[in-house]
Amino acid sequence: MTDGFSGAPAGEAVGRVLGTQSASPLSFWIGLEPGKVVQLDEVVVTRREVPGHGPVLVAGVVTHVEARHEGAAYDSDVFLISEGSLPAAVVEVAEVRVTRVEPEVFVPPLPGAPAFRAKGADRDQALYFDVMERRVPMGLGRDGEPAFLNFDFLDGTRGAHVSISGVSGVATKTSFATFLLYSVFNSGVLGPEAANTKALIFSVKGEDLLFLDHANTRVDDTARAAYATLGLPAQPFRSVHVFAPPRPGDVHGVPHVTARTQGVSSFYWTLAEFCDAELLRYVFADADDEKAQYSLLIGQIAARLKTLAEPLGDSGAVKVDDVECRTYPQLVDLIDERLADESSRAAWTGFPASLGTVNAFLRRLRSSIRSLTPIVRGDLPAGRPHSIGVSDAQVTIVDLHNLPERAQRFVVGVVLRGEFARKELSGSARPLLFVVLDELNKYAPRDGDSPIKEILLDVAERGRSLGVILIGAQQTASEVERRIVANCAVRIAGRLDPAEATRSEYGWLTGTARDRATIAKPGTMFAVQPEIPVPLAVNFPFPAWATRPSEAGTAPATTRLDRDPFAGLPAPEDDIPPF
Repeated sequence: MTDGFSGAPAGEAVGRVLGTQSASPLSFWIGLEPGKVVQLDEVVVTRREVPGHGPVLVAGVVTHVEARHEGAAYDSDVFLISEGSLPAAVVEVAEVRVTRVEPEVFVPPLPGAPAFRAKGADRDQALYFDVMERRVPMGLGRDGEPAFLNFDFLDGTRGAHVSISGVSGVATKTSFATFLLYSVFNSGVLGPEAANTKALIFSVKGEDLLFLDHANTRVDDTARAAYATLGLPAQPFRSVHVFAPPRPGDVHGVPHVTARTQGVSSFYWTLAEFCDAELLRYVFADADDEKAQYSLLIGQIAARLKTLAEPLGDSGAVKVDDVECRTYPQLVDLIDERLADESSRAAWTGFPASLGTVNAFLRRLRSSIRSLTPIVRGDLPAGRPHSIGVSDAQVTIVDLHNLPERAQRFVVGVVLRGEFARKELSGSARPLLFVVLDELNKYAPRDGDSPIKEILLDVAERGRSLGVILIGAQQTASEVERRIVANCAVRIAGRLDPAEATRSEYGWLTGTARDRATIAKPGTMFAVQPEIPVPLAVNFPFPAWATRPSEAGTAPATTRLDRDPFAGLPAPEDDIPPF
Protein backbone atom coordinates (compact mmCIF):
# COMPACT_ATOMS: atom_id res chain seq x y z
CA MET A 1 0.00 0.00 0.00
CA THR A 2 1.04 3.56 -0.55
CA ASP A 3 0.52 6.33 1.93
CA GLY A 4 -0.96 9.07 -0.26
CA PHE A 5 1.61 9.48 -2.99
CA SER A 6 4.77 8.80 -1.02
CA GLY A 7 6.73 5.60 -1.07
CA ALA A 8 6.60 2.77 -3.58
CA PRO A 9 3.27 1.98 -5.23
CA ALA A 10 1.32 -0.97 -3.98
CA GLY A 11 1.45 -4.04 -6.16
CA GLU A 12 3.97 -6.03 -8.12
CA ALA A 13 6.46 -4.37 -10.47
CA VAL A 14 5.73 -5.62 -13.99
CA GLY A 15 7.90 -3.45 -16.26
CA ARG A 16 8.87 0.04 -17.31
CA VAL A 17 7.45 2.79 -19.49
CA LEU A 18 8.78 2.41 -23.03
CA GLY A 19 10.92 5.03 -24.67
CA THR A 20 10.44 3.69 -28.20
CA GLN A 21 6.72 4.53 -28.12
CA SER A 22 5.42 8.03 -27.47
CA ALA A 23 3.89 8.46 -24.03
CA SER A 24 1.14 10.99 -23.44
CA PRO A 25 -1.00 11.98 -20.46
CA LEU A 26 -3.78 9.82 -21.98
CA SER A 27 -1.94 6.64 -22.97
CA PHE A 28 1.47 5.01 -22.80
CA TRP A 29 3.22 1.69 -23.44
CA ILE A 30 5.15 -0.45 -21.01
CA GLY A 31 7.73 -3.12 -21.65
CA LEU A 32 7.31 -6.16 -19.44
CA GLU A 33 10.15 -7.58 -17.41
CA PRO A 34 11.18 -11.16 -18.25
CA GLY A 35 8.79 -13.60 -16.60
CA LYS A 36 6.10 -10.96 -16.00
CA VAL A 37 2.74 -10.90 -17.73
CA VAL A 38 -0.25 -8.59 -17.75
CA GLN A 39 -3.69 -9.31 -19.14
CA LEU A 40 -6.10 -7.10 -20.93
CA ASP A 41 -8.17 -5.06 -18.45
CA GLU A 42 -5.58 -5.24 -15.68
CA VAL A 43 -4.87 -1.98 -13.88
CA VAL A 44 -1.35 -0.52 -14.07
CA VAL A 45 0.10 2.51 -12.24
CA THR A 46 3.25 4.55 -12.49
CA ARG A 47 4.41 7.81 -10.92
CA ARG A 48 6.34 10.86 -11.92
CA GLU A 49 7.89 13.55 -9.78
CA VAL A 50 6.76 16.93 -11.14
CA PRO A 51 8.50 20.11 -9.87
CA GLY A 52 6.08 22.23 -7.90
CA HIS A 53 3.49 19.45 -7.66
CA GLY A 54 5.28 16.50 -6.14
CA PRO A 55 4.58 12.91 -7.14
CA VAL A 56 1.83 12.50 -9.77
CA LEU A 57 0.03 9.17 -10.11
CA VAL A 58 -0.74 8.05 -13.67
CA ALA A 59 -2.99 5.00 -13.71
CA GLY A 60 -4.78 3.14 -16.45
CA VAL A 61 -6.20 -0.07 -17.84
CA VAL A 62 -4.33 -2.38 -20.19
CA THR A 63 -6.08 -2.24 -23.58
CA HIS A 64 -3.56 -4.00 -25.81
CA VAL A 65 -0.81 -6.60 -25.31
CA GLU A 66 1.79 -7.69 -27.87
CA ALA A 67 4.68 -10.15 -27.97
CA ARG A 68 7.34 -10.15 -30.70
CA HIS A 69 10.92 -11.05 -31.54
CA GLU A 70 13.25 -8.09 -31.24
CA GLY A 71 16.03 -8.48 -33.77
CA ALA A 72 14.05 -10.35 -36.42
CA ALA A 73 13.76 -8.72 -39.83
CA TYR A 74 11.83 -11.36 -41.78
CA ASP A 75 8.98 -13.69 -40.93
CA SER A 76 11.22 -16.69 -41.62
CA ASP A 77 13.70 -15.50 -38.98
CA VAL A 78 11.52 -17.15 -36.35
CA PHE A 79 12.88 -20.54 -37.41
CA LEU A 80 16.51 -19.41 -37.22
CA ILE A 81 15.90 -17.82 -33.83
CA SER A 82 14.26 -20.97 -32.48
CA GLU A 83 17.30 -22.99 -33.65
CA GLY A 84 19.68 -20.53 -31.98
CA SER A 85 21.26 -19.51 -35.31
CA LEU A 86 20.06 -15.91 -35.07
CA PRO A 87 20.28 -13.83 -31.91
CA ALA A 88 17.02 -12.22 -30.83
CA ALA A 89 15.00 -11.53 -27.72
CA VAL A 90 11.30 -12.08 -26.99
CA VAL A 91 9.74 -8.78 -25.95
CA GLU A 92 6.26 -8.29 -24.52
CA VAL A 93 4.72 -4.83 -24.44
CA ALA A 94 1.34 -3.50 -23.30
CA GLU A 95 -0.61 -0.37 -24.08
CA VAL A 96 -2.17 1.38 -21.10
CA ARG A 97 -5.10 3.74 -21.53
CA VAL A 98 -5.03 6.32 -18.75
CA THR A 99 -8.08 6.41 -16.50
CA ARG A 100 -6.87 8.80 -13.82
CA VAL A 101 -4.16 11.36 -13.15
CA GLU A 102 -3.90 12.42 -9.51
CA PRO A 103 -3.37 15.26 -8.84
CA GLU A 104 -4.59 16.55 -12.19
CA VAL A 105 -1.25 17.56 -13.63
CA PHE A 106 -1.47 16.21 -17.15
CA VAL A 107 2.08 15.25 -17.96
CA PRO A 108 3.21 12.01 -19.62
CA PRO A 109 4.99 9.34 -17.62
CA LEU A 110 8.72 9.34 -18.30
CA PRO A 111 10.41 6.53 -20.26
CA GLY A 112 12.02 4.07 -17.94
CA ALA A 113 9.66 4.80 -15.06
CA PRO A 114 8.69 1.58 -13.25
CA ALA A 115 5.13 0.34 -13.78
CA PHE A 116 3.25 -1.68 -11.19
CA ARG A 117 0.21 -3.92 -11.17
CA ALA A 118 -2.23 -1.85 -9.13
CA LYS A 119 -3.43 -3.21 -5.81
CA GLY A 120 -5.39 -1.85 -2.90
CA ALA A 121 -5.60 1.93 -2.71
CA ASP A 122 -3.82 2.40 -6.05
CA ARG A 123 -6.40 0.22 -7.82
CA ASP A 124 -9.26 2.04 -6.11
CA GLN A 125 -7.81 5.38 -7.23
CA ALA A 126 -7.23 4.20 -10.80
CA LEU A 127 -10.87 3.07 -11.14
CA TYR A 128 -12.41 5.87 -9.05
CA PHE A 129 -13.68 3.41 -6.47
CA ASP A 130 -12.15 5.61 -3.77
CA VAL A 131 -14.57 8.47 -4.53
CA MET A 132 -17.68 6.31 -4.73
CA GLU A 133 -19.58 6.88 -1.50
CA ARG A 134 -22.15 4.20 -2.36
CA ARG A 135 -20.64 1.27 -4.22
CA VAL A 136 -22.62 -1.57 -5.76
CA PRO A 137 -20.59 -4.72 -6.56
CA MET A 138 -21.12 -5.69 -10.20
CA GLY A 139 -18.62 -8.51 -10.48
CA LEU A 140 -14.97 -9.43 -10.30
CA GLY A 141 -12.31 -7.83 -12.49
CA ARG A 142 -9.64 -9.73 -14.38
CA ASP A 143 -7.46 -9.52 -11.27
CA GLY A 144 -10.09 -11.28 -9.16
CA GLU A 145 -10.86 -8.14 -7.17
CA PRO A 146 -14.33 -6.55 -6.89
CA ALA A 147 -15.48 -4.03 -9.48
CA PHE A 148 -18.07 -1.50 -8.40
CA LEU A 149 -20.84 0.59 -9.87
CA ASN A 150 -21.43 4.06 -8.45
CA PHE A 151 -24.99 3.97 -7.11
CA ASP A 152 -25.27 7.72 -7.71
CA PHE A 153 -25.52 6.89 -11.41
CA LEU A 154 -28.22 4.31 -10.82
CA ASP A 155 -30.64 5.76 -8.28
CA GLY A 156 -31.18 9.10 -10.02
CA THR A 157 -28.83 11.21 -7.90
CA ARG A 158 -26.51 11.91 -10.83
CA GLY A 159 -27.93 9.59 -13.44
CA ALA A 160 -30.14 6.55 -13.87
CA HIS A 161 -31.11 3.56 -16.02
CA VAL A 162 -29.14 0.59 -17.35
CA SER A 163 -28.92 -0.73 -20.92
CA ILE A 164 -27.78 -4.35 -21.35
CA SER A 165 -27.06 -5.70 -24.83
CA GLY A 166 -25.99 -9.07 -26.14
CA VAL A 167 -26.75 -12.18 -28.13
CA SER A 168 -29.73 -14.15 -26.89
CA GLY A 169 -28.86 -17.27 -24.91
CA VAL A 170 -25.15 -16.46 -24.64
CA ALA A 171 -24.84 -12.93 -23.29
CA THR A 172 -26.59 -13.75 -19.94
CA LYS A 173 -28.41 -10.39 -20.03
CA THR A 174 -31.26 -11.41 -17.73
CA SER A 175 -28.91 -13.16 -15.33
CA PHE A 176 -26.79 -10.03 -15.01
CA ALA A 177 -29.89 -7.86 -14.55
CA THR A 178 -31.09 -10.04 -11.67
CA PHE A 179 -27.59 -10.11 -10.17
CA LEU A 180 -27.44 -6.32 -10.31
CA LEU A 181 -30.78 -6.13 -8.50
CA TYR A 182 -29.59 -8.63 -5.92
CA SER A 183 -26.43 -6.61 -5.38
CA VAL A 184 -28.41 -3.40 -4.91
CA PHE A 185 -30.73 -5.04 -2.39
CA ASN A 186 -27.97 -6.76 -0.40
CA SER A 187 -24.92 -4.47 -0.58
CA GLY A 188 -26.20 -1.95 1.96
CA VAL A 189 -26.34 1.02 -0.43
CA LEU A 190 -30.08 1.42 0.14
CA GLY A 191 -29.72 1.77 3.89
CA PRO A 192 -33.08 2.02 5.65
CA GLU A 193 -34.84 2.31 2.27
CA ALA A 194 -34.05 -1.31 1.42
CA ALA A 195 -37.28 -2.66 2.91
CA ASN A 196 -39.47 -0.41 0.75
CA THR A 197 -37.47 -0.45 -2.49
CA LYS A 198 -39.19 -2.60 -5.10
CA ALA A 199 -38.37 -4.36 -8.35
CA LEU A 200 -40.81 -5.18 -11.14
CA ILE A 201 -39.61 -7.86 -13.56
CA PHE A 202 -41.40 -8.81 -16.76
CA SER A 203 -40.61 -12.43 -17.60
CA VAL A 204 -41.04 -13.38 -21.25
CA LYS A 205 -38.88 -16.51 -21.57
CA GLY A 206 -40.43 -19.54 -19.94
CA GLU A 207 -40.65 -19.98 -16.18
CA ASP A 208 -36.94 -19.43 -15.55
CA LEU A 209 -37.47 -16.32 -13.43
CA LEU A 210 -40.25 -17.71 -11.27
CA PHE A 211 -37.88 -19.23 -8.71
CA LEU A 212 -35.73 -16.29 -7.66
CA ASP A 213 -36.62 -17.02 -4.02
CA HIS A 214 -35.40 -20.63 -4.25
CA ALA A 215 -31.80 -21.62 -3.55
CA ASN A 216 -29.82 -22.80 -6.58
CA THR A 217 -28.74 -26.42 -6.17
CA ARG A 218 -25.81 -25.86 -8.56
CA VAL A 219 -24.04 -23.24 -6.44
CA ASP A 220 -20.60 -24.53 -5.47
CA ASP A 221 -17.79 -23.37 -3.21
CA THR A 222 -16.22 -21.33 -6.02
CA ALA A 223 -19.41 -19.31 -6.44
CA ARG A 224 -19.77 -18.86 -2.69
CA ALA A 225 -16.19 -17.58 -2.51
CA ALA A 226 -16.95 -15.07 -5.28
CA TYR A 227 -19.96 -13.77 -3.36
CA ALA A 228 -17.83 -13.49 -0.23
CA THR A 229 -15.20 -11.50 -2.15
CA LEU A 230 -17.93 -9.13 -3.30
CA GLY A 231 -19.24 -8.80 0.25
CA LEU A 232 -22.60 -10.38 -0.62
CA PRO A 233 -24.42 -13.35 0.91
CA ALA A 234 -24.84 -16.35 -1.39
CA GLN A 235 -28.58 -16.79 -1.01
CA PRO A 236 -31.77 -16.35 -3.05
CA PHE A 237 -34.02 -13.29 -3.06
CA ARG A 238 -35.97 -13.16 0.17
CA SER A 239 -39.30 -11.69 -0.95
CA VAL A 240 -40.84 -12.63 -4.31
CA HIS A 241 -44.41 -12.56 -5.62
CA VAL A 242 -45.35 -13.93 -9.04
CA PHE A 243 -48.29 -12.87 -11.19
CA ALA A 244 -49.40 -15.03 -14.10
CA PRO A 245 -52.35 -14.81 -16.52
CA PRO A 246 -55.36 -17.11 -15.96
CA ARG A 247 -55.56 -20.37 -17.80
CA PRO A 248 -57.56 -19.95 -20.99
CA GLY A 249 -61.13 -21.11 -20.47
CA ASP A 250 -60.72 -21.72 -16.74
CA VAL A 251 -63.82 -20.49 -14.91
CA HIS A 252 -61.88 -19.99 -11.67
CA GLY A 253 -59.01 -17.92 -13.07
CA VAL A 254 -56.29 -20.36 -12.00
CA PRO A 255 -52.78 -19.05 -12.83
CA HIS A 256 -51.36 -20.44 -16.06
CA VAL A 257 -48.12 -21.84 -14.66
CA THR A 258 -46.78 -25.38 -14.45
CA ALA A 259 -43.73 -25.52 -12.18
CA ARG A 260 -44.68 -23.19 -9.34
CA THR A 261 -47.85 -23.38 -7.27
CA GLN A 262 -47.16 -21.12 -4.29
CA GLY A 263 -46.61 -17.39 -4.11
CA VAL A 264 -48.33 -16.94 -7.47
CA SER A 265 -51.51 -15.01 -8.25
CA SER A 266 -53.60 -14.55 -11.37
CA PHE A 267 -53.79 -11.17 -13.05
CA TYR A 268 -56.39 -9.82 -15.42
CA TRP A 269 -58.47 -6.72 -16.05
CA THR A 270 -62.24 -6.67 -15.76
CA LEU A 271 -64.31 -5.29 -18.60
CA ALA A 272 -65.37 -2.47 -16.27
CA GLU A 273 -61.71 -1.54 -15.66
CA PHE A 274 -60.95 -1.86 -19.37
CA CYS A 275 -63.65 0.64 -20.26
CA ASP A 276 -63.20 3.05 -17.35
CA ALA A 277 -59.40 3.33 -17.75
CA GLU A 278 -59.64 3.62 -21.55
CA LEU A 279 -57.29 0.69 -22.09
CA LEU A 280 -58.38 0.21 -25.69
CA ARG A 281 -55.36 2.17 -26.94
CA TYR A 282 -53.05 -0.52 -25.53
CA VAL A 283 -54.82 -3.10 -27.69
CA PHE A 284 -53.31 -1.17 -30.61
CA ALA A 285 -49.76 -1.04 -29.24
CA ASP A 286 -47.80 -1.86 -32.40
CA ALA A 287 -45.77 0.90 -33.99
CA ASP A 288 -47.70 0.36 -37.24
CA ASP A 289 -50.99 1.17 -35.50
CA GLU A 290 -49.91 4.76 -34.92
CA LYS A 291 -49.28 5.19 -38.64
CA ALA A 292 -52.65 3.78 -39.68
CA GLN A 293 -55.58 6.04 -40.52
CA TYR A 294 -57.73 4.37 -37.89
CA SER A 295 -55.46 5.68 -35.10
CA LEU A 296 -57.86 8.61 -34.63
CA LEU A 297 -60.70 6.19 -34.02
CA ILE A 298 -59.01 4.47 -31.08
CA GLY A 299 -59.28 7.42 -28.71
CA GLN A 300 -62.86 8.16 -29.78
CA ILE A 301 -64.04 4.58 -29.22
CA ALA A 302 -62.22 4.37 -25.86
CA ALA A 303 -63.88 7.59 -24.70
CA ARG A 304 -67.28 6.29 -25.85
CA LEU A 305 -66.82 3.09 -23.85
CA LYS A 306 -65.84 5.07 -20.78
CA THR A 307 -69.00 7.18 -21.07
CA LEU A 308 -71.50 4.40 -21.80
CA ALA A 309 -70.18 1.43 -19.81
CA GLU A 310 -72.10 0.68 -16.61
CA PRO A 311 -70.93 -1.93 -14.08
CA LEU A 312 -73.03 -5.07 -14.16
CA GLY A 313 -72.80 -6.83 -10.80
CA ASP A 314 -69.52 -7.44 -9.00
CA SER A 315 -67.78 -9.68 -11.53
CA GLY A 316 -66.52 -6.84 -13.70
CA ALA A 317 -69.05 -7.27 -16.49
CA VAL A 318 -70.53 -4.16 -18.09
CA LYS A 319 -73.67 -2.98 -19.82
CA VAL A 320 -73.09 -0.76 -22.85
CA ASP A 321 -76.03 0.70 -24.75
CA ASP A 322 -78.29 -1.69 -22.83
CA VAL A 323 -76.24 -4.66 -24.05
CA GLU A 324 -74.64 -6.95 -21.44
CA CYS A 325 -70.98 -7.84 -22.03
CA ARG A 326 -69.37 -10.51 -19.88
CA THR A 327 -66.45 -11.45 -22.12
CA TYR A 328 -64.01 -9.57 -24.29
CA PRO A 329 -65.42 -11.10 -27.53
CA GLN A 330 -68.87 -9.83 -26.57
CA LEU A 331 -67.49 -6.31 -26.11
CA VAL A 332 -65.77 -6.52 -29.52
CA ASP A 333 -69.04 -7.71 -31.09
CA LEU A 334 -70.84 -4.72 -29.58
CA ILE A 335 -68.31 -2.25 -31.00
CA ASP A 336 -68.54 -4.00 -34.36
CA GLU A 337 -72.33 -3.71 -34.42
CA ARG A 338 -72.33 -0.02 -33.49
CA LEU A 339 -69.75 0.89 -36.11
CA ALA A 340 -71.39 -1.22 -38.79
CA ASP A 341 -74.74 0.48 -38.21
CA GLU A 342 -74.88 3.78 -40.10
CA SER A 343 -77.33 5.21 -37.59
CA SER A 344 -74.93 4.83 -34.65
CA ARG A 345 -71.56 5.05 -36.39
CA ALA A 346 -71.21 8.83 -36.24
CA ALA A 347 -71.94 8.90 -32.50
CA TRP A 348 -69.20 6.35 -31.85
CA THR A 349 -66.53 7.71 -34.19
CA GLY A 350 -67.05 11.38 -33.33
CA PHE A 351 -66.16 12.42 -36.88
CA PRO A 352 -67.17 11.35 -40.39
CA ALA A 353 -64.86 8.33 -40.76
CA SER A 354 -64.80 6.49 -44.08
CA LEU A 355 -66.08 2.94 -44.21
CA GLY A 356 -62.62 1.72 -45.21
CA THR A 357 -61.07 3.26 -42.10
CA VAL A 358 -63.76 1.76 -39.88
CA ASN A 359 -63.32 -1.68 -41.42
CA ALA A 360 -59.54 -1.50 -40.98
CA PHE A 361 -60.06 -0.63 -37.30
CA LEU A 362 -62.51 -3.51 -36.82
CA ARG A 363 -60.23 -6.03 -38.53
CA ARG A 364 -57.41 -5.05 -36.22
CA LEU A 365 -59.71 -5.11 -33.18
CA ARG A 366 -61.10 -8.54 -34.03
CA SER A 367 -57.59 -9.92 -34.43
CA SER A 368 -57.02 -9.16 -30.73
CA ILE A 369 -59.74 -11.51 -29.47
CA ARG A 370 -57.56 -14.60 -29.17
CA SER A 371 -54.76 -12.69 -27.46
CA LEU A 372 -56.75 -10.66 -24.94
CA THR A 373 -59.71 -12.88 -24.06
CA PRO A 374 -57.82 -14.62 -21.19
CA ILE A 375 -56.80 -11.34 -19.50
CA VAL A 376 -59.80 -9.05 -20.10
CA ARG A 377 -62.65 -10.69 -18.21
CA GLY A 378 -66.12 -10.14 -16.87
CA ASP A 379 -66.97 -13.75 -16.13
CA LEU A 380 -64.84 -14.60 -13.09
CA PRO A 381 -66.04 -14.76 -9.46
CA ALA A 382 -66.44 -11.38 -7.80
CA GLY A 383 -63.98 -10.16 -5.20
CA ARG A 384 -61.03 -12.16 -6.47
CA PRO A 385 -57.72 -10.19 -6.31
CA HIS A 386 -56.48 -9.71 -9.85
CA SER A 387 -54.49 -6.48 -10.07
CA ILE A 388 -50.72 -6.45 -10.49
CA GLY A 389 -49.09 -4.53 -7.65
CA VAL A 390 -45.61 -4.21 -6.21
CA SER A 391 -46.53 -3.62 -2.58
CA ASP A 392 -46.70 -7.25 -1.45
CA ALA A 393 -43.06 -8.22 -2.04
CA GLN A 394 -39.66 -6.72 -2.75
CA VAL A 395 -39.53 -8.42 -6.15
CA THR A 396 -42.66 -8.71 -8.29
CA ILE A 397 -42.48 -10.95 -11.34
CA VAL A 398 -45.06 -10.68 -14.12
CA ASP A 399 -44.99 -13.92 -16.12
CA LEU A 400 -45.83 -13.25 -19.77
CA HIS A 401 -44.41 -16.27 -21.53
CA ASN A 402 -47.79 -18.00 -21.99
CA LEU A 403 -49.33 -14.93 -23.62
CA PRO A 404 -49.20 -14.08 -27.33
CA GLU A 405 -46.96 -11.16 -28.24
CA ARG A 406 -49.88 -8.78 -28.60
CA ALA A 407 -51.12 -9.58 -25.11
CA GLN A 408 -47.59 -9.14 -23.78
CA ARG A 409 -47.51 -5.62 -25.21
CA PHE A 410 -50.87 -4.87 -23.63
CA VAL A 411 -49.78 -6.05 -20.19
CA VAL A 412 -46.43 -4.23 -20.25
CA GLY A 413 -48.04 -0.99 -21.42
CA VAL A 414 -50.90 -1.01 -18.91
CA VAL A 415 -48.77 -2.06 -15.92
CA LEU A 416 -46.04 0.49 -16.65
CA ARG A 417 -48.63 3.22 -17.10
CA GLY A 418 -50.17 2.35 -13.75
CA GLU A 419 -46.91 2.24 -11.82
CA PHE A 420 -45.61 5.44 -13.44
CA ALA A 421 -48.86 7.24 -12.60
CA ARG A 422 -48.66 5.96 -9.01
CA LYS A 423 -45.14 7.36 -8.64
CA GLU A 424 -46.25 10.69 -10.10
CA LEU A 425 -49.10 10.91 -7.60
CA SER A 426 -46.80 10.07 -4.68
CA GLY A 427 -44.71 13.16 -5.41
CA SER A 428 -41.55 11.47 -4.12
CA ALA A 429 -38.72 9.61 -5.80
CA ARG A 430 -38.32 7.38 -2.77
CA PRO A 431 -38.73 4.48 -2.42
CA LEU A 432 -37.19 3.46 -5.73
CA LEU A 433 -38.87 1.16 -8.25
CA PHE A 434 -36.60 -0.85 -10.55
CA VAL A 435 -38.23 -2.08 -13.76
CA VAL A 436 -36.53 -4.97 -15.60
CA LEU A 437 -37.72 -5.34 -19.18
CA ASP A 438 -36.20 -7.77 -21.66
CA GLU A 439 -36.59 -7.43 -25.45
CA LEU A 440 -36.62 -3.66 -25.14
CA ASN A 441 -36.27 -3.34 -28.91
CA LYS A 442 -39.73 -4.94 -29.24
CA TYR A 443 -41.43 -2.44 -26.93
CA ALA A 444 -39.49 0.69 -27.89
CA PRO A 445 -38.27 0.20 -31.48
CA ARG A 446 -36.22 2.90 -33.15
CA ASP A 447 -38.85 3.53 -35.82
CA GLY A 448 -42.52 4.31 -35.31
CA ASP A 449 -44.57 5.29 -32.28
CA SER A 450 -46.82 3.40 -29.88
CA PRO A 451 -48.36 3.92 -26.42
CA ILE A 452 -45.77 1.61 -24.84
CA LYS A 453 -42.91 3.49 -26.47
CA GLU A 454 -44.32 6.75 -25.13
CA ILE A 455 -44.34 5.35 -21.59
CA LEU A 456 -40.80 3.98 -21.87
CA LEU A 457 -39.58 7.33 -23.18
CA ASP A 458 -41.27 8.96 -20.21
CA VAL A 459 -39.52 6.53 -17.87
CA ALA A 460 -36.16 7.16 -19.54
CA GLU A 461 -36.50 10.94 -19.54
CA ARG A 462 -38.46 11.62 -16.33
CA GLY A 463 -38.13 8.40 -14.36
CA ARG A 464 -34.91 9.57 -12.73
CA SER A 465 -36.76 12.34 -10.89
CA LEU A 466 -39.65 10.03 -9.99
CA GLY A 467 -37.56 7.13 -8.71
CA VAL A 468 -38.46 4.76 -11.57
CA ILE A 469 -35.25 3.09 -12.77
CA LEU A 470 -35.27 1.14 -16.04
CA ILE A 471 -33.01 -1.86 -16.51
CA GLY A 472 -33.56 -2.69 -20.17
CA ALA A 473 -32.11 -5.65 -22.03
CA GLN A 474 -32.02 -6.23 -25.76
CA GLN A 475 -30.13 -8.19 -28.37
CA THR A 476 -29.51 -5.13 -30.51
CA ALA A 477 -29.17 -1.67 -29.00
CA SER A 478 -29.09 -0.29 -32.53
CA GLU A 479 -32.80 -1.12 -32.89
CA VAL A 480 -33.89 0.59 -29.66
CA GLU A 481 -35.16 4.18 -29.57
CA ARG A 482 -32.07 6.41 -29.39
CA ARG A 483 -33.38 8.66 -26.62
CA ILE A 484 -33.89 5.68 -24.32
CA VAL A 485 -30.35 4.39 -24.82
CA ALA A 486 -28.92 7.90 -24.54
CA ASN A 487 -30.56 8.36 -21.13
CA CYS A 488 -28.95 5.22 -19.71
CA ALA A 489 -26.06 6.25 -17.47
CA VAL A 490 -24.80 2.66 -17.23
CA ARG A 491 -24.25 0.53 -20.33
CA ILE A 492 -23.47 -3.16 -20.33
CA ALA A 493 -22.56 -5.52 -23.15
CA GLY A 494 -22.19 -9.27 -23.06
CA ARG A 495 -21.48 -11.46 -26.06
CA LEU A 496 -22.21 -9.38 -29.18
CA ASP A 497 -22.93 -10.31 -32.75
CA PRO A 498 -19.93 -9.22 -34.87
CA ALA A 499 -22.08 -7.07 -37.18
CA GLU A 500 -23.93 -5.47 -34.26
CA ALA A 501 -20.65 -4.72 -32.46
CA THR A 502 -19.61 -2.37 -35.27
CA ARG A 503 -22.64 -0.09 -34.79
CA SER A 504 -22.20 3.39 -33.38
CA GLU A 505 -24.31 2.51 -30.33
CA TYR A 506 -21.27 0.61 -29.03
CA GLY A 507 -18.86 3.49 -29.49
CA TRP A 508 -18.26 3.42 -25.74
CA LEU A 509 -16.39 0.13 -26.20
CA THR A 510 -12.69 0.40 -27.03
CA GLY A 511 -11.59 -1.34 -30.22
CA THR A 512 -10.08 -4.23 -28.28
CA ALA A 513 -13.14 -4.58 -26.03
CA ARG A 514 -15.41 -4.54 -29.08
CA ASP A 515 -13.46 -7.41 -30.64
CA ARG A 516 -13.44 -9.34 -27.39
CA ALA A 517 -17.19 -8.89 -26.93
CA THR A 518 -17.73 -11.06 -30.00
CA ILE A 519 -16.07 -14.01 -28.26
CA ALA A 520 -17.01 -13.30 -24.63
CA LYS A 521 -18.09 -16.28 -22.56
CA PRO A 522 -21.35 -16.35 -20.58
CA GLY A 523 -20.87 -14.41 -17.37
CA THR A 524 -18.40 -11.92 -18.84
CA MET A 525 -19.77 -8.41 -19.25
CA PHE A 526 -18.27 -5.10 -20.35
CA ALA A 527 -19.56 -2.21 -18.26
CA VAL A 528 -19.12 1.53 -18.59
CA GLN A 529 -20.24 4.28 -16.24
CA PRO A 530 -19.73 8.05 -16.42
CA GLU A 531 -16.85 8.31 -13.94
CA ILE A 532 -14.61 5.70 -15.57
CA PRO A 533 -13.43 6.58 -19.11
CA VAL A 534 -12.93 2.98 -20.26
CA PRO A 535 -15.22 -0.07 -20.09
CA LEU A 536 -14.43 -2.60 -17.38
CA ALA A 537 -14.54 -6.33 -18.06
CA VAL A 538 -16.25 -8.08 -15.15
CA ASN A 539 -17.34 -11.61 -14.34
CA PHE A 540 -20.40 -11.90 -12.14
CA PRO A 541 -20.80 -15.00 -9.97
CA PHE A 542 -23.09 -17.91 -10.73
CA PRO A 543 -26.61 -17.07 -9.49
CA ALA A 544 -27.33 -18.19 -5.93
CA TRP A 545 -31.03 -18.31 -6.85
CA ALA A 546 -32.64 -20.83 -9.19
CA THR A 547 -32.64 -19.66 -12.81
CA ARG A 548 -34.81 -22.53 -14.01
CA PRO A 549 -37.18 -25.01 -12.35
CA SER A 550 -34.61 -27.83 -12.47
CA GLU A 551 -32.23 -25.79 -10.26
CA ALA A 552 -34.81 -24.92 -7.61
CA GLY A 553 -33.76 -26.17 -4.21
CA THR A 554 -35.12 -25.24 -0.83
CA ALA A 555 -38.38 -23.34 -1.03
CA PRO A 556 -38.73 -20.17 1.05
CA ALA A 557 -40.53 -20.21 4.35
CA THR A 558 -44.30 -20.04 3.88
CA THR A 559 -45.74 -16.57 4.22
CA ARG A 560 -49.09 -15.07 3.59
CA LEU A 561 -47.98 -14.49 -0.01
CA ASP A 562 -47.34 -18.17 -0.54
CA ARG A 563 -50.97 -19.14 -0.52
CA ASP A 564 -51.87 -21.94 -2.91
CA PRO A 565 -53.94 -20.39 -5.72
CA PHE A 566 -55.38 -23.82 -6.50
CA ALA A 567 -56.56 -24.60 -3.00
CA GLY A 568 -60.29 -25.18 -2.63
CA LEU A 569 -61.01 -25.37 -6.33
CA PRO A 570 -63.07 -28.28 -7.62
CA ALA A 571 -60.96 -30.46 -9.89
CA PRO A 572 -62.00 -33.72 -11.49
CA GLU A 573 -59.64 -36.59 -10.90
CA ASP A 574 -59.02 -36.98 -14.60
CA ASP A 575 -57.85 -33.38 -14.92
CA ILE A 576 -54.87 -33.25 -12.57
CA PRO A 577 -52.71 -30.14 -13.12
CA PRO A 578 -49.30 -31.14 -14.54
CA PHE A 579 -47.29 -29.62 -11.67
